[in-house]
Amino acid sequence: MRLDKAISSQGTWSRSDVRKLVRAGRVSVDGAVCKDPGTAVDPAVQNIAVDGEALQYKEHIYLVLNKPKGYISATEDRTQKTVLDLVPPELFRPGLFPAGRLDADTTGFVLLTDDGEFAHRILSPRSHIYKTYLATLERPLSEEAAEQLRGGMTLADGTVCLPAEVRILPGTQAEVRICEGRYHEVKRMFAAAGNRVRDLHRTKMGGLALPDDLAEGDCRELLADELNLVLMSSEF
Repeated sequence: MRLDKAISSQGTWSRSDVRKLVRAGRVSVDGAVCKDPGTAVDPAVQNIAVDGEALQYKEHIYLVLNKPKGYISATEDRTQKTVLDLVPPELFRPGLFPAGRLDADTTGFVLLTDDGEFAHRILSPRSHIYKTYLATLERPLSEEAAEQLRGGMTLADGTVCLPAEVRILPGTQAEVRICEGRYHEVKRMFAAAGNRVRDLHRTKMGGLALPDDLAEGDCRELLADELNLVLMSSEF
């Protein structure tokens, strides 16, 4: 990997800024000043430093965000705020994107990463990585309606939804778990069962629950064991 690419990939500096730093003699590789931005390096094993501070290189980054209402799951938009607007500068890096969508008015667990292969793995229905939601409904969910969702549904437009796992909760709440991510799928399924979703909150991806101490609008890096939990299923 080129030296300038290795450093700029971590998000602190742009590639053009890195080239200026290198040519100014402010970058070292294994203790020796390097003034060629195109120098081949292996950042996983070599010690790269900028102004004497070691580069903490990570090939990919994985973040958990507690999404509030009013933000769309996109990398950019001309008129609306995106989930990337909530990422602090020290965690941001080029190529970061949301792994899956939540509607603008849906809250909760969003996984952000720059690892396309990992995102594909958790989003593919073949992987059976379940996403769990807490739905607040217009009225209490009947057992008959819950059985409709559990049996799989064909929506009015012909969309076939796989069977969902559903738990009826007190009052007007219900918990639902699905392994698909179709457009407005949870809301459309409840509508087809004769109810309406007033609020929807994603609480879990795979076996990892949204951290209790993560405030709405905040995000943090996932630990290695947490990342493994995303790829696991758990009892509903």
